[in-house]
Amino acid sequence: MTQQPTRTAVVTGGTSGIGLAVVRLLAAQRHRVFLGARDGDQVAATVEELRAEGLDVDGAALDVRSGERIGDFVRAAVDAHGTVDVLVNNAGRSGGGVTADLADELWDDVISTNLTSVFLVTREVLNAGGMRGKDRGRIINIASTAGKQGVVLGAPYSASKHGVVGFTKALGNELAPTGITVNAVCPGYVETPMAQRVRQGYAAAYDTTEAAILEKFRAKIPLGRYSTPEEVAGLVGYLASDTAASITAQALNVCGGLGNF
Repeated sequence: MTQQPTRTAVVTGGTSGIGLAVVRLLAAQRHRVFLGARDGDQVAATVEELRAEGLDVDGAALDVRSGERIGDFVRAAVDAHGTVDVLVNNAGRSGGGVTADLADELWDDVISTNLTSVFLVTREVLNAGGMRGKDRGRIINIASTAGKQGVVLGAPYSASKHGVVGFTKALGNELAPTGITVNAVCPGYVETPMAQRVRQGYAAAYDTTEAAILEKFRAKIPLGRYSTPEEVAGLVGYLASDTAASITAQALNVCGGLGNF
């Protein structure tokens, strides 16, 4: 059987949670992976750890809110591994509260981190990353089930993820004739460091315990548990494969039945 050619994948927010699971899986699938995250020391530590596991991984610090930093990052990825075949826009943050009390700065930072960054990184990868000149490419955006329904006390987050879904569908249809597919993966509740911070925020808002919030959230999920980062990464790995060539402009849930939409 002929082996798949080695391809270059770029993953933002690749040092923890879903992003780290995606980096591991894509590297195991023989991609050369270049990861980015805001903390340069954490990037270096993650790269060292994954290389010790025998994976072909490199990376650099990346602030997805900065067009200049994004440009530097994509050029570094091309210098390290060659033009980009797979992009996973995973970097993001939580954020919300009582909408009437939200500060402009919070709203702007959530939209910049979660939505505008997806456009900026994608544009840079298509151009400087060389994907635009290829006849095969994969752009996979990590959205959320909150990108399909409203989340109480999560207006900025929900708005940003709705935007990611809309951007995905528009760009997927635009690029469909080129062989570049664009899809969104929409996790529900996934056990990650960010999920813990979200539970802490809700516990404070409702004056209750994090354990009580966890129980409340689990009760919403037909499967009865949070998804794992590896389960989300599994769908990313499939969408990056040749078998998924006819899937584009879709927003696919990994949520334990939380959303039937």
